[in-house]
Amino acid sequence: MTVPAITDPQAVPTYAPTPFQRWIEGQLYEARDAVFVRLTLKATVFVLPLIVALYVHFAWWLVPVLWGVQLAFFGPPVILMLHNTMHRPFFKKHRWLNRAHPYLMSGLFGIPTGYMEHHVGMHHAENNLRADLSSTMKYQRDNFFHWLVYLFRFLLLIHVELTTYLVSKKRGALARRAMVSDFLHVAAMVGLCFVNWQATVAAFIVPYFFMRGAMMWGNWGQHAFVDASRPGDSYVNSITCINSPYNQRCFNDGYHIGHHVKQNRHWTELPQDFLDNAERYAKEGCIVFEGLDFFMVSFFLFLRRYDVLAKHFVRLPGDTRTDAQVIEFLKSRTKRIPEDVPEGVVMNA
Repeated sequence: MTVPAITDPQAVPTYAPTPFQRWIEGQLYEARDAVFVRLTLKATVFVLPLIVALYVHFAWWLVPVLWGVQLAFFGPPVILMLHNTMHRPFFKKHRWLNRAHPYLMSGLFGIPTGYMEHHVGMHHAENNLRADLSSTMKYQRDNFFHWLVYLFRFLLLIHVELTTYLVSKKRGALARRAMVSDFLHVAAMVGLCFVNWQATVAAFIVPYFFMRGAMMWGNWGQHAFVDASRPGDSYVNSITCINSPYNQRCFNDGYHIGHHVKQNRHWTELPQDFLDNAERYAKEGCIVFEGLDFFMVSFFLFLRRYDVLAKHFVRLPGDTRTDAQVIEFLKSRTKRIPEDVPEGVVMNA
């Protein structure tokens, strides 16, 4: 078997060398990230007026319009923009924007203000092992009710657990920033309820919970298939999704194995890294799907449609397994991993 041709990479957009474009590039460490500045401007210009309109004159018909623009259209790329800018330096000049930018996007889109502290300060540090507060190891990963437990634990306990974790790791500054920023986020929403509670629920409270649910749904799919013999190995505790429209919208986020192996790899380099290491992926027993994204992987797992997953499973070089054999293989990777199973830590970073 050969690796399918890669048809989905989101490449660096090309822009005319206008004074505005040169100004943007001059603000950044990496000119390839100019797309993030333009995305920020577009997202703000389209979403902020809709939110203001709801406060000026609330109308129920405007709510689905807002959600379509805010959550469906701009939400996914904005989240992945923040994901990329927290892993690599972003603004070179006016460095205060490195803090202000994610808080602005968090406020407009309901993204956790402690996203960086959780994702970089904890998730990548623990790599889905048991100390990872978003670890999938102890759950049966084709069971929707286990995901509900996973979600509600996050919603109810993450503030306490993340603060405790970061303090225990002597990352007090991260702990304070995560705790204070989310407190201010919630306080702002409570205050805005006294201005217009209907607009606040639609524009801020629903996105606050929706984004958290979406992010936990996606993280579940990213780490649903874990080799219990070496769960700390990024090659076998993460998956990669290729040739998916999701990659074209969300800065190649589907190449998740490559991201965990080297978390600061630039988003434009992920597809080629996969191609360059296809034989290594085959040797390690990596799981790669074609035509799916992480949310679809979770969805088909909850339905236990392993037959669909097997049809989208990529046979890497040397893999001649039948669909039936692939199904058994995938099922073996979704089983709950008991607490007494050694972690066999391999970080690949």
